[in-house]
Amino acid sequence: MIGCLLALTAQANDGVYYLNGNQLVPLTETDISIAKEVLTISIGDDGYASVDVQYELMNNGKAKTVQMGFEANAPYNDNAGLNKDGRHPYISDFTVTMNGSALNYSNAVVAADYEGTDFERLDLNRWKVADDLEWHLMREEGTDSIVPFAYAYFFEAPFKEGLNTVHHTYRYLMSYGVGRAFEIPYWLKPAMRWANHQIDDFTLRIKAENTAKHFCMEDSLFQGEPFRVTEGMGKVRKTLRFGDVEMVEVSLRNGTVEWHGRNFVPRSNISIQAAEILYSFSDDMKVGAFYDRSDRFTLWPIEPKRSDRRILRNLPFAHRGYVFRSKDLQKYFSQFWWYMPDAGYQPSTDDFTPREKKLITEYK
Repeated sequence: MIGCLLALTAQANDGVYYLNGNQLVPLTETDISIAKEVLTISIGDDGYASVDVQYELMNNGKAKTVQMGFEANAPYNDNAGLNKDGRHPYISDFTVTMNGSALNYSNAVVAADYEGTDFERLDLNRWKVADDLEWHLMREEGTDSIVPFAYAYFFEAPFKEGLNTVHHTYRYLMSYGVGRAFEIPYWLKPAMRWANHQIDDFTLRIKAENTAKHFCMEDSLFQGEPFRVTEGMGKVRKTLRFGDVEMVEVSLRNGTVEWHGRNFVPRSNISIQAAEILYSFSDDMKVGAFYDRSDRFTLWPIEPKRSDRRILRNLPFAHRGYVFRSKDLQKYFSQFWWYMPDAGYQPSTDDFTPREKKLITEYK
């Protein structure tokens, strides 16, 4: 039941949070378990992340129809307002295919409840977004009750006996904030709502296609097995954030990094963050310590010294692995962990973003 919200999770007012990615879940108790899941998150330069999830779900009982759902939290620090039809304003290309057949879905605005098993639909005649509340909260008219709200996608899933396959896709706008050019939160814990309270065989793949991305994640969830670069060019290492938080740091160029585990119990969620967060608060941060091709990223320093201009206009080339003939430039970029030299790369601006083309002309 919806009641008066006594405490809210505090979030720093230093970013825009569009939504968390999430698992597909059953809305009622079920004896169906997750035998296998392959979660692929692709990071682009357009501000969006694409999600592709392949599930194998085991139904040990008779054939049945199970109501399933997907929950996406409301934006935070954003002025999108309320979509009364229940479709999230920053999700696109949402599809669910089960055993080869596309499933239809409906939408509703619900009380956000990431740990529970029921999505409680809000009566929008009673629950309103008020001017004095943050955008992710609603108040019940005539009372002091306040709840965070979310957008929900509902569909009827016809399970056959034995193994069933589900393919789920969508795109969503990446969050961002001070010290991070992008942030991709993804809720894994709801997977524990299935009967086995784990994912028997879990693979996480993070891809940077036709671009290069430098990012990090907290290491606590990924114990035992290491991350491996399985496609393209990339590297992985363990590092520390703020001196004591263990992180996995990844640099990819047209590549994929992968983690695989069995009997995986997702006791926490993940957040893929631009590796800028590891460097941007350092007193001795050097020009180019972090670089991202997206238009969101603001180069440091905003008003560069003359001596920095040469470095800045060469950053896009270094990001693509150019081996510089100038010894001082080669030495400079080689100090950065993200730099991955590629002797076969021939300098060209053909794949430069508009921002990068402006960069190399602006700092001549």
